[in-house]
Amino acid sequence: MAPWALLSPGVLVRTGHTVLTWGITLVLFLHDTALRQWEEQGELLLPLTFLLLVLASLLLYLAVSLMDPGYVNVQPQPQEEVKEEQTAMVPQAIPLRHCRHCLVLQPLRARHCRDCRRCVRRFDHHCPWMENCVGERNHPLFVAYLALQLVVLLWGLYLAWSGLHFSQPWGLWLRSSGLLFATFLLLSLFSLAASLLLASHLYLVASNTTTWEFISSHRIAYLRQRPSNPFDRGLTRNLTHFFCGWPSGSWETLWAEGEDEEEEGRSQAV
Repeated sequence: MAPWALLSPGVLVRTGHTVLTWGITLVLFLHDTALRQWEEQGELLLPLTFLLLVLASLLLYLAVSLMDPGYVNVQPQPQEEVKEEQTAMVPQAIPLRHCRHCLVLQPLRARHCRDCRRCVRRFDHHCPWMENCVGERNHPLFVAYLALQLVVLLWGLYLAWSGLHFSQPWGLWLRSSGLLFATFLLLSLFSLAASLLLASHLYLVASNTTTWEFISSHRIAYLRQRPSNPFDRGLTRNLTHFFCGWPSGSWETLWAEGEDEEEEGRSQAV
């Protein structure tokens, strides 16, 4: 590995996240917080649980940031090539198109990421904190990471608050608790961001849409020409498909099913 590869944005971002995570954890252990009180009382279960949750959240973060988000293969294998019958099921008004950057045939819901320089299946967004795309393969893990991270942040927020004692004179308090107070403010900011992200992604998952589709629906051909979300199949089916991969099937097939249902609805109305 070339030495300058260690200074790539991905390495720097992940190293920064890891250092910040363990740095905040160390501050919570070194100050007079509930963690210290539990240790002094011999109650090691809660501190150990907190450490394990921090470690699990960090491992989830690394898994999401390092894994393939669902890249469209530049040279697809024979079994991955678009079959004629699948292409025929896509309405002619919405033809599958070739990416002008990768020169690959993009399936529905795929988008080219300029940062990763690849096309990603069911593209949601490029996360700068992960330095990776969130797509079809890692989106469920991304939501799980947000949920676990929020639990850790809220617990850390409580621990930081438990160590802030305001009975001391201002100067003495600032010297003894200034770092802990800064940690509390940082955890408050991160907790707010994680809460908003988790709520928005749960909403998107429940309606079977993506961040890109939600923001740019007026510019996406397969959404602009339909009055409603063509991939929404109800809360239960949306959740089971997102987290469990059931029912399986291509987005082109799901689109065709929605088109048939709309045609039936219009014919019955007439």
